[in-house]
Amino acid sequence: MAYLSHIDYLKHAVEISKEARTSGNTPFGALLVDKEGNIIMEQPNIEITENICNGHAEATLAARASQKYSKAFLWDCTLYTTAEPCVMCAGTIYWANIGRVVFGMTERRLLELTGSNEQNPTFDLPCREVFARGQKDITVIGPIPEIEIIAAEVHKGFWD
Repeated sequence: MAYLSHIDYLKHAVEISKEARTSGNTPFGALLVDKEGNIIMEQPNIEITENICNGHAEATLAARASQKYSKAFLWDCTLYTTAEPCVMCAGTIYWANIGRVVFGMTERRLLELTGSNEQNPTFDLPCREVFARGQKDITVIGPIPEIEIIAAEVHKGFWD
């Protein structure tokens, strides 16, 4: 399926985050789009336990994509995500060689929603700063205010 705008892809990512929440997981979702605009992979957050600490949607998607596609192919892809990638996710995106990231809500906004919940101890380190320390010119677009509002809605009541 191909959409026409960042808003459309991000709305789809929000739907994935709703599925994650319905499944009992933290409410985050991501998808990968090729250079023609086709959604080639989707990923909700998966269960994060003491044995699986890295089930974030973005890191899981980037790792899966790196197993399936070449680095050259992934450089022309865009990862869409409901919330700004954390340090771990940004690092995984970097190593997978995904060339563009578009997100709805900032990490700081997420911290406002989660508070000091031990299940999601957020960093105060924007993904742009993480990528800027590397050798790749990864494009980052976001936050997208319209999506920030609907992405935050999915979190209401979850972190209480």
